[in-house]
Amino acid sequence: MQNVSVLATDMDGTFIPLEGNEENRRDLEILCHELQKRGLELVYVTGRHYELVLDAIRSHSLPEPRWLVCDVGTSIYESAPDGGHRTVAAYDKHLAEIVGRIHVGVLQELFSSVSELRIQEHEKQGQFKLSYYCDAEALGPLNAGVSQTLQDSRAPYRVIASVDPFTGEGLIDFLPEGVSKDYALRWWVDHTHRDEKEVVFAGDSGNDLAALTAGYRSIVVANADPSVAHQARLAHQSAGWTDRLFLAAKPATSGVLEGLNHFANSKCEPKP
Repeated sequence: MQNVSVLATDMDGTFIPLEGNEENRRDLEILCHELQKRGLELVYVTGRHYELVLDAIRSHSLPEPRWLVCDVGTSIYESAPDGGHRTVAAYDKHLAEIVGRIHVGVLQELFSSVSELRIQEHEKQGQFKLSYYCDAEALGPLNAGVSQTLQDSRAPYRVIASVDPFTGEGLIDFLPEGVSKDYALRWWVDHTHRDEKEVVFAGDSGNDLAALTAGYRSIVVANADPSVAHQARLAHQSAGWTDRLFLAAKPATSGVLEGLNHFANSKCEPKP
């Protein structure tokens, strides 16, 4: 694969086989073989907390990479010499500098009186991430309200509002200002002294959009929200990028494999 050494990928709806999809299961084996054969580094870039990443690796027989970007970009883990993973202290320090004294406990107190917000389970929280459930129908007004509260309080956080594609529940995530999957991935690229041209990113949802439009070679799997594919296409066209975006015809794991094969067979470098 020409100048590509990293596959950075979302997990749910992207790298993980869809339930009941036998083609995805077969293609996962092929994909793992291709990663090993081509010597590509695998990085999971996910909204899942660390324990939930490990659960997915076990339950779906996924490869366990050296690097994990978890909690929608608010934590980065590296393999530890004695097994397992450890958080990257330099990234934790960096995020701590962004939020200052307003840690997630302070933020939770700020929104304790908002009855529409229902705190998510402990394993879905993070050191720099605070997550709630809400009714999907109320997501728009609620997003506007909590965003205004953040602005009024000058808390250095932003709101990510989305709908869980599996349950239909509304989701409200508070992340440090400017932090996202793309932010964490770009920090990791600099931290490991990579070049962005070496990276292929695969995703399917709204919280993948920033990374899909950041300039990496990108794969949008076929089961993605149509608006994600549309916005990614427009962003690449507007930037004048060619051969940096692949809209897969197949869903999830099979689409990731399809996209990797596309970039492997590309005869020229992506033009600036």
